[in-house]
Amino acid sequence: MTIIFDQVVIIGVGLIGGSLGMAVRKRGLANQVVGIDIDADTLVMAQELGAVSQYALDYKPVQDADLVVLAAPIFTNLKILEKIREYLPPKAIVTDVGSTKSEFVAQAEQLLPMGTFVGGHPMAGAEKAGVGSADPYLFENAFYLLTSTAHTNPEALMQMQKLVIGVGAKPIVIDPQTHDRVVAAISHLPHIAAAALVQTAAAVDTEHPMTLTLAAGGFKDTTRIASGNPGLWKDICFSNKQQIIAAIDSYISCLNEMKLSLARDSQQQFEQQLATAKTIRDQIPAKMKGYWPFLEDVIVIISDQPGMIGKVAAILGTADINIDDIEILRIREGEGGTLRLGFAKVGAAQRAVQVLSQHGFTAWLR
Repeated sequence: MTIIFDQVVIIGVGLIGGSLGMAVRKRGLANQVVGIDIDADTLVMAQELGAVSQYALDYKPVQDADLVVLAAPIFTNLKILEKIREYLPPKAIVTDVGSTKSEFVAQAEQLLPMGTFVGGHPMAGAEKAGVGSADPYLFENAFYLLTSTAHTNPEALMQMQKLVIGVGAKPIVIDPQTHDRVVAAISHLPHIAAAALVQTAAAVDTEHPMTLTLAAGGFKDTTRIASGNPGLWKDICFSNKQQIIAAIDSYISCLNEMKLSLARDSQQQFEQQLATAKTIRDQIPAKMKGYWPFLEDVIVIISDQPGMIGKVAAILGTADINIDDIEILRIREGEGGTLRLGFAKVGAAQRAVQVLSQHGFTAWLR
């Protein structure tokens, strides 16, 4: 990889900041990656894990930075921005990784020299926070949103696009207002809905204590994101509350329509509502994190033996068939289970079925 920045300074070395540092260092996109955090133990761990090459508890490294990444919580980032102004070199680019943009971008552009701020939002993450959960491949095949306004320096935006591509992500340039409207619907509302579903089940559990014990499969998948950091999500939601309120109103309207269909015993209308949702949902690529325009799935039955997943991958690898996504769908101890394999290259899925069948596996296109 070509070096894009001499010194990258990441302020807030947690899951996202740590993962970005790992990816930048692993791919040689910067000569130095310096971590800044309020917690010394976090910085030591970050260096041990390879997320940063150096670290500091103050903001002095900013004075030698080509790029400063604000990776602390949203409201904390604003305070940090005010503190680092005195250290920033005139042409240093500043970006963030927050999931709301309108308010933050406007304030950042007021505080910083014209055009030096480029808002960023990697559409990747995990339920577990902290640098201990950082992953150099977190951004692989993920959308990475970059905001552009009338004040954005085109050269700074281009440098950020190079960095995003360098860490394996897909850059999408978007204005802050559109960004907030979109993520309210596809990120913030789902988190709120998941939290509400958990609370609803918990209420039933008080009367029927086995409810949460029985919760599995679809319920766990649907509510997985409710395990996210409450404090972090509080900040996110309140920094985008108007767009989220509008999204909640739309969601309530959809729920009410389905509720009315049930109340009126309108089975045909209810089925149509479900069918419409299914049609739309089925158009979303199976590789949710990625940006593949075309993805075919293959289902494979495997036995419960050590190394079976590796064997499937090895067989396809030997046949020069690349697996772009893999998921364990079902598993039963002592018997086996099913895998879902995703293929982005046209024709790869059909070839995979043929090759796996030749090796004695039961496999089919989904």
